[in-house]
Amino acid sequence: MVSDIDDTLTGDDAAMQALGAAIDADRDRLWFAVNSSRPAGSVAETLSSVFPPQLRPDGVITALGTEIAWQGAPLDGWEQRFEGWPHARIFDTLDRLGHRPHDPAFQTQRKVSFAIPPSDQPAAREALSGFDCTIIASGSDDFDVIPTAGGKDKAALFLAEYLGLGPGKLIVAGDSGNDLAMFGVTSMGIAVQNARSELLDALTPGAFHHAKAAHAGGVLEGLRHYGALPHKTEN
Repeated sequence: MVSDIDDTLTGDDAAMQALGAAIDADRDRLWFAVNSSRPAGSVAETLSSVFPPQLRPDGVITALGTEIAWQGAPLDGWEQRFEGWPHARIFDTLDRLGHRPHDPAFQTQRKVSFAIPPSDQPAAREALSGFDCTIIASGSDDFDVIPTAGGKDKAALFLAEYLGLGPGKLIVAGDSGNDLAMFGVTSMGIAVQNARSELLDALTPGAFHHAKAAHAGGVLEGLRHYGALPHKTEN
């Protein structure tokens, strides 16, 4: 399964412990990967400081699906597709419009991130219309630009193919608009209880599992719903 991190897995330490224990008990038949909008360095810090040991992922997809690592090593054949992407020109285009870039820790050579209010986003999109890029807007003003060959959805499928899994074996989980693309590549999607309306309103009702539990508890509920983990048995 492939899951977003912030507010999907994080937010409830006890639920993270329970999810980690459940996944760890089924490592022989379940692969677990995280899929974050943040770059690898930022995600690595969260994994080491926040995640319980049992919840450490096998795979790490970062920077909105432009970086993939499997068991600690970059996945061959992925980042090569982005060679020559005009990062500097895209950054300068948005900078010249007067918008505020996100902190350097959240920028990579394959992802440009700015804070652009919704009222200014149409003009920003028009300014970028000639570039080979995908724009992902979420939250109050997050405006991320990545190559069209990347994305949380494409990276999840690439990883699944690397592992020899078809889309019918892929489960995804998320809470925000930048997770929306993942829900389009599988019929087994989990929206945690605390998912934002920007995600829920864009999904087809009944085409995903909207968990009653929040954060990692909702991911655990969804994995049980889809039969990837056994249901809890009462003593």
